[in-house]
Amino acid sequence: MVNQERLVSLFKELILINAPSLAERPCVDRVKVILAEMGLDPVEDDAGAAIGGNAGNVVAVLKGNKPGAPRVFLSAHFDTVEPTAGLQIVERDGVLSSDGTTILGADDKGGMAPAIEAVRMLQESGAPHGDVVLLFSVAEEVGLKGAANLKIEDLHCEFGFVLDTGPPVGTFVTRTATHDKLDVTIVGKPAHSGKDPEKGINAIQVMADAVSQMRLGRIGPETTANFGIVEGGTAVNVVCPFVRLRGEARSTDTAELDKQIDHMLQCLESAARKWGAQLKVEHHRHYDAYLIDPDSKVVQVAQRASRNLGFEPTLRTTLGGSDANVYNAKGVPCVVLGTGMDKIHTHEEYIKIQDLVDTARLAYELVVESAKD
Repeated sequence: MVNQERLVSLFKELILINAPSLAERPCVDRVKVILAEMGLDPVEDDAGAAIGGNAGNVVAVLKGNKPGAPRVFLSAHFDTVEPTAGLQIVERDGVLSSDGTTILGADDKGGMAPAIEAVRMLQESGAPHGDVVLLFSVAEEVGLKGAANLKIEDLHCEFGFVLDTGPPVGTFVTRTATHDKLDVTIVGKPAHSGKDPEKGINAIQVMADAVSQMRLGRIGPETTANFGIVEGGTAVNVVCPFVRLRGEARSTDTAELDKQIDHMLQCLESAARKWGAQLKVEHHRHYDAYLIDPDSKVVQVAQRASRNLGFEPTLRTTLGGSDANVYNAKGVPCVVLGTGMDKIHTHEEYIKIQDLVDTARLAYELVVESAKD
């Protein structure tokens, strides 16, 4: 049975620890203490050094008590987007939020706290289960960097569950998009804007021409594209000599994604030729899509566990990414659990206490149901 007071207390403790990406050390240290006090042996890897952060991923194993039961993992991530420093928790009518001056940080402490509570429940209940591996990653919000540097293949997990998407609890993400990133620099030509503007090439004008020709936003049911960051220029009295654009496109259909990226690049190249500008482009695949077969063991276990608790185990598609993209790409099948975190990455973020409780119940049931096979 979930100890609600203990669960909520842990959640509040974790979100009050400021843990932006690549600076998760205080939260990592606290969680390692908590896991050790539970009788586990938390191990921190060297991912921090590899990615330029101050802490690594944490792995801890609860040994199974049923021989032959599959070894499964429960995963969440330490880092949050900013700002969380100075968080003031507001609790009203069973809902936890910030006071509006920061985000709450339920992404992903709303997954981490229930995962820890589920292990405590297993310890207290004595229910049959296989090995349970807790995987807590760093730097998820800045490109899944912690997961990319986690040697999950060495942990010999049969399958697992990533607690890292929004409600409703009891649903699972089994299909995601491939995500590409573009880093573009348009190089124009500087000139004095008052004396010799005709001698310059304004990179802002080139950019505007290119972007105005692009299909952006919702391209299709499961394809999107965006440019979200623009920076450049040197002074208001200088014809802008350079502009840097950073953008992305994502789709569940790789062919559609490639077509969209080609379209964006063609618009940029055409505008650069028209204005006589130079173009520098860095294009890389941020992460690959995954599609988990509904008949696979991990999905069947997930749906049975959800139904056991009276939930409707809907299988979902999302264009967002998570550590599950990395783990699936490394050959360890996993799905993402719906948790209670809502309006994430905004100052209106909130989580219902009942959803925290239900997420812990479901994480526990997933492990128990896994052992029944």
